[in-house]
Amino acid sequence: MVQKLVPRRGRPRAYDPDAALARAMETFWDAGYAATSLDDLSAATGMNRPSLYGAFGDKRALYLETLERYRAAARAALKETLAGDRPLREALRHLYATALALYFSGEHGARGCYLIGTAATEAVLDPAVRAALAEALGEIDAAIEARIRLAQRQGELRADADSAALARLAAAVLHTLALRSRAGEQRAALEATAAAGIDLICGRPAVKPGSRRHLRRREGSS
Repeated sequence: MVQKLVPRRGRPRAYDPDAALARAMETFWDAGYAATSLDDLSAATGMNRPSLYGAFGDKRALYLETLERYRAAARAALKETLAGDRPLREALRHLYATALALYFSGEHGARGCYLIGTAATEAVLDPAVRAALAEALGEIDAAIEARIRLAQRQGELRADADSAALARLAAAVLHTLALRSRAGEQRAALEATAAAGIDLICGRPAVKPGSRRHLRRREGSS
């Protein structure tokens, strides 16, 4: 059913809520929740404190909204990267490449994953943040496990492989990319880590006779 939008009376909003959330998230992402002040958020969004309170509530409420915004984007990214129209190896490669592009997209340097970088520290004392983080990690596990089960049905992986364990391994690679990128590790090293994780999950690709890899193996064994 398509609902008609009823025009609101009175003054229109002087801000774009989605753009304001995006700018607030960028600020939290760089500095973390605790180190981000209301003045920082006001400067980033172009909204004064009363306007921020009126639009989003307090700082914590604004932060929780940014978490939901990030989770929605993550769901869409998982759906796109793990689509079943490519082999599992290619899907995981696409997943990790997309993640690294995001993790290295910060204006002030590599910043990793928003959830891992900000929610993990706040989760200890804030039950709502802890729940949001746990749910988000569970969604990642579930999306990857569903893709692994599809690969099993298509004969890419053994049918008796533990899909849940493999999914957690794939997610663990994703999380270490987030953490290590924020710690300053070089992108090439992280790409090698992702490739090694894919080999663990999918098995090392067969070496074609006559390829450079095949010749190196023969030379090493002689």
